[in-house]
Amino acid sequence: MKPIKMVDLQTQYQNIKTQIDAAIQQVIDSTAFINGPAVNDFKTDLEKYLNVKHVIPCANGTDALQIALMSLDLKPGDEVITPTFTFISTVEVVALLGLKPVFVDVDPDTFNINTNDLRKAITKNTKAIIPVHLFGQCADMEEIMKIAKENNLYVIEDNAQAIGAEFRFSDGKISKSGTIGDIGCTSFFPSKNLGCYGDGGALFTNSDQLAEKLSYIVNHGMQRRYYHDYIGVNSRLDTIQAAILKVKLQYLDSYITARQKAALYYDNAFANEPKLKIPARYAKSSHVFHQYTLQAIDFSRDELINFLQAKQIPAMIYYPVPLHLQKAYQSYVKQNEKYPIAEHLSKIVFSLPMHTELDEEQLEYITSSVLEFINK
Repeated sequence: MKPIKMVDLQTQYQNIKTQIDAAIQQVIDSTAFINGPAVNDFKTDLEKYLNVKHVIPCANGTDALQIALMSLDLKPGDEVITPTFTFISTVEVVALLGLKPVFVDVDPDTFNINTNDLRKAITKNTKAIIPVHLFGQCADMEEIMKIAKENNLYVIEDNAQAIGAEFRFSDGKISKSGTIGDIGCTSFFPSKNLGCYGDGGALFTNSDQLAEKLSYIVNHGMQRRYYHDYIGVNSRLDTIQAAILKVKLQYLDSYITARQKAALYYDNAFANEPKLKIPARYAKSSHVFHQYTLQAIDFSRDELINFLQAKQIPAMIYYPVPLHLQKAYQSYVKQNEKYPIAEHLSKIVFSLPMHTELDEEQLEYITSSVLEFINK
């Protein structure tokens, strides 16, 4: 059996090595390392895949979130609502820009933002919502967009973990994750479902006005060289990374299918085990399984992880500390304010290996080892 990894980028690369090597070599031969043709080619391909009017490539997913907020002309102290159970980038950029993050609890099954709590968190100072499509499936974007419209709020989708997922509206319309709000943001960090071989990110929008402004902000606020219409940043997608992503985008749907197949194997193995809660499937969204995250019921998650590591099986905890409990963000949390679902989840969730190259032998070994621990 091949060694088991949380993400097997090496095997994935070997399977597309010829195309990847040729794409990289073409960039090197051209020496067009910054804003070379591959950047625009990838941008165009991704626009077609997502069925969105504009993709604006940038240097990484965190930059994408920051640039999205910069484009909205928010003022210091304006409130931005985010879920508290997510990676730090979602709130980090809010604080960096002098805005006020407002935390909201999450749904205990899908791990995504609780829309009832979202409604309650809105004040006269609220200007934007950042829903996170956590672990690979969409938050309730139909309800979120309804709330945003009622309160005249911007919606920035944090789509770093769910590119390729589809959201189904009540009227039958289907949209790709990240294309529903005012702006969508994603990361191409190597471990993502669509990952490059370094850092990378992108913004999506159907607004011509926002797209124009975003495209200036990512490049020092320039419309033309040395003429700066906006305060901007230096956040470009490297041409080599764009060339790699152009190749890998062709395989994204097959990668999603492979992840879903692995998730189904896990589901079937654990379905009748009362001490494990398998990932819920939200009826309105497909699930692309950036992570396969279980909940431990009445047993020590940490002891299980140690047991698996002894068997050469990696497992991870996403995320052990909710954002509202992070030391750096205590000034944004009201005294005695609690987020019970996020706090509970942070103590019981754990994620098993999930990637495109998992084979049945590996999956059988992983699942039998988990059950061995639980039933010992």
